[in-house]
Amino acid sequence: MTTLLLHLQGGVDEHDWAVRFRAALPFVHVLQHTDAYDPASIDYAMVWKPLPNAFDGLSNLKAVLSYGAGVDALLQHPHLPDAPIARFVDPDLTARMVEYVVAQVTMHQRLHTRFRRDQTARRWAPLDPPPASAVHVGIMGLGVLGSACAAALNGLGFAVQGWSRSAKALPGVTYFAGDAFGAFLATTDILVCLLPLTSATTGILDRSLFQKLRRSLPGGPVVINAARGGHHVEADLAQALTDGTLGAASIDVFAPEPLPSTSPLWALDNCYITPHVAAVSSSAAGVAYFARMIIAHEAGAPLINLIDRRLGY
Repeated sequence: MTTLLLHLQGGVDEHDWAVRFRAALPFVHVLQHTDAYDPASIDYAMVWKPLPNAFDGLSNLKAVLSYGAGVDALLQHPHLPDAPIARFVDPDLTARMVEYVVAQVTMHQRLHTRFRRDQTARRWAPLDPPPASAVHVGIMGLGVLGSACAAALNGLGFAVQGWSRSAKALPGVTYFAGDAFGAFLATTDILVCLLPLTSATTGILDRSLFQKLRRSLPGGPVVINAARGGHHVEADLAQALTDGTLGAASIDVFAPEPLPSTSPLWALDNCYITPHVAAVSSSAAGVAYFARMIIAHEAGAPLINLIDRRLGY
């Protein structure tokens, strides 16, 4: 009998997942990590923020199933087994990320920070926001999430451009790759980070990068980080938002989390903080996705959305 082990931490209701999996996979023996089990009998391990001993004795795994869209933390696990790693790619999660990015981009394009400050000062000072077509939105990382955000913003009339490690072709998107990073930044008004977190992208959102952004948007350029907290250097971000290098920022991810109460970002009226909620899918969506994957793989189909360990995503 096929056996699935759930090792879900970080506030996830593991019992709820187990109940849903048992209903979706009646031929699978579904275990929670607190149950008694023979580690060598486990075929699939579904994990989210696994503890240091999560993989002990799991010597016969067919796959590790990661509930997170990002796998940077999982790849750093000291006892990660040598088994294929499949990540969560789901229309529900993608749609939620698109909603977040579109909301933040349009808020900044419509000069929300400027008008909120005017309201606080009880100051009536009309200023026409630039049309979407005049605002260059640069997306760092055009994977599943980035590509969907690019398409949505393009549909709203924004001038969308993208940058990633290798060249891609997306309708309506001006593309920069590799060494063209400087040219990409120089023509970007609102920068959206959706990169995977790797050794090459850790700390990429720093003061040097902020200074290279185009300064055509009233108030200054904007940074949106909905990827990983490790991408931005918090001290550089706070300084840039204070001295005018950046006009505003929307930050959904932090290192560490929760964001400490001592962080200077809390006090900045041009920093829009959300508690890592840009794209959180439900257990129903997660179970449906991984149940389909297990059924197909047990029938002989290859696993999908596998992680390339060399690239880190």
